[in-house]
Amino acid sequence: MAVDVIMPQMGESIFEGTITKWLKKPGDKVERDEPLFEISTDKVDAEIPSPSAGILKEIKVNEGQTVPIQTVVALIDSDGAGAAAPAATPPKTEAPKQAPAPAAAAPKAEAARPAASAPAAPKASAAAAAAAPAATQPPAAPTGEKIRSSPLVRRLAREHEVDLAQVPGTGAGGRVSKRDILGAIEGGGAGAGAAAPTQIPPPAAGGAVAKGAMETAVPREKMYFGHYEVQPMSVMRQRIAEHMVLSKRVSPHVYSVDEVNVSAIAALRAKMKDKFEQASGTKLTFMPFFVRAAVEGLRAFPTVNSSVDGTNIVLHKECNIGIAVALDWGLIVPVIKGAEEKNFLGIARSLNDLAERARSKKLKPEEVAESTFSITNPGVFGGLFGLPVINQPNVAILGLGTIEKRPVVIDDAIAIRSMVYLTLSYDHRVVDGAVAHQFMGKVKHTLENWTESVL
Repeated sequence: MAVDVIMPQMGESIFEGTITKWLKKPGDKVERDEPLFEISTDKVDAEIPSPSAGILKEIKVNEGQTVPIQTVVALIDSDGAGAAAPAATPPKTEAPKQAPAPAAAAPKAEAARPAASAPAAPKASAAAAAAAPAATQPPAAPTGEKIRSSPLVRRLAREHEVDLAQVPGTGAGGRVSKRDILGAIEGGGAGAGAAAPTQIPPPAAGGAVAKGAMETAVPREKMYFGHYEVQPMSVMRQRIAEHMVLSKRVSPHVYSVDEVNVSAIAALRAKMKDKFEQASGTKLTFMPFFVRAAVEGLRAFPTVNSSVDGTNIVLHKECNIGIAVALDWGLIVPVIKGAEEKNFLGIARSLNDLAERARSKKLKPEEVAESTFSITNPGVFGGLFGLPVINQPNVAILGLGTIEKRPVVIDDAIAIRSMVYLTLSYDHRVVDGAVAHQFMGKVKHTLENWTESVL
């Protein structure tokens, strides 16, 4: 009996997904709940388990394709007797592997990629850009009915001033999908696309990333010279590019740097790490100390724990701390919800659990959403300090430098202490320099005068 494998819904606001990798090929035997393929959505990457044991009979959706939820992406012969369908072929990627094709081949390449035109300058007005990070209700159609669309689709429509009421929806129930809005955007930028040099391959993103994230500072033909290799962005890298460009466009970034003596914390960690792991079953790292200190700072200066909605400031009552986790294939920011209600041990367990599941693609969409403040740690890779980009819709992000012993002056004498640089990137629309430095002062005082028990 053939069992349908469908594109799952990974959250209430998610209506489509992109297959990034098939872990099995037609003819392979699969067990029930064995990872079958990987998907990427607007919010999270995840491995999808097989719904049945048997033989993978046919793959209907290839790698790199985006389809609505509930779409049948493969068939499994649950009896295990059937062989792979003759027509079934392993998924193929459309990544260009060599130098740009000659001009004569350009029309074919453009026909194969709906989003192949050269990037045009975004048309978003200042007012639209200021409101971009804020969640909005779906617009109303001319008939008075609300247009069905995802938050990503509505954001793209705002950025490019596209009226969703004029975009035909091809998704389930007439929903306007990402493919629909990108098609409408491309239609408006046809003139710019016609001017692109035909001998240069179009961006191979398949339309999955907003044009603003693919803007270039120089004409594209000036990038293709000498020996080079063209590598298309992964779906996750496209999401990161879109998110970072949006943040820099929307938020006027200002930076503050402070230096903190964490010698007492380093000594406490060295003394307690073995006992802590034996008692709690989780490792004692430096990150929980910084999360607890950040929570104290957010409590004292709630403006740093806010978002911007047009001309309104949304002050969040919960401290939901997003922690940037570096992956081999990109970056993701899982969120510790309600960190102000957790003790040190609770934060440590949440951190290690989220990081482990992020690296194994086991996170749920809701676990990477609703952050109110973010922390990133370039110091773990030896960086002295960094100036991170704000994670929208937050108004600030804390960067942690590497912890190292340095000579410092204490009581008019030179001493060796464990020191760390902290940086705060903040949105100057809401957070002023005085508030930012007061926040940093609170974080520094908490770290240098640590009193909380770790167990």
